[in-house]
Amino acid sequence: MTPAAVCERLVAQRVVPVLRFASAAQAREAVACLHEAGFRVFEITMTTPDAVTLVAELAGSLADSVVGAGTVLELDQGRRCLEAGARFLVSPCLVAGLPAIAHGAGAAALVGGFTPSEVLAAHREGADIVKVFPASSGGPAHLRALHAVFPQIRLCPTGGVTAANLRDYLKAGAALVGVGNDIVDAGALARGDRGAVIAHARRFLES
Repeated sequence: MTPAAVCERLVAQRVVPVLRFASAAQAREAVACLHEAGFRVFEITMTTPDAVTLVAELAGSLADSVVGAGTVLELDQGRRCLEAGARFLVSPCLVAGLPAIAHGAGAAALVGGFTPSEVLAAHREGADIVKVFPASSGGPAHLRALHAVFPQIRLCPTGGVTAANLRDYLKAGAALVGVGNDIVDAGALARGDRGAVIAHARRFLES
């Protein structure tokens, strides 16, 4: 799979779960529910315990899915994720060299930016998609303004995107959106109510 093909998978799903849990077990169960709900792209953040091991496990077991690594802040960390099978790397800010190592492994890179200068810097660094973070600080209006001056740059607002506002971000010009743990019904997950977790997640795909 090429970086372009990975991006096509991300954009086709439109909604990418950005999973950040207190344990790998919680994240693993959340992915299982999201997969049953219809998701085929997942981002496991490096703030989740044993995240690299989990990326390797999911990349090996979910043959029909694309698994990526989020909150990648160091190049060595990115290399470990790629070796584990991550097909895309995501950073919340500009990490020099990150797109280069991702592309060298045939993976895609999503690099964070918020201001026009940061968005352009991420694009010039080689980002396939610029992650507009934190999206909630500017809302859809901010995204619309960025898209107006950078129509050639694919934007992925993340941070504060919910089922209630994701359509507004897409209408404002987002190529896709990243949704954090709001995509998982934490209470239902904790009590083992898989049906409720799956139904909650499906709302995002239906939106």
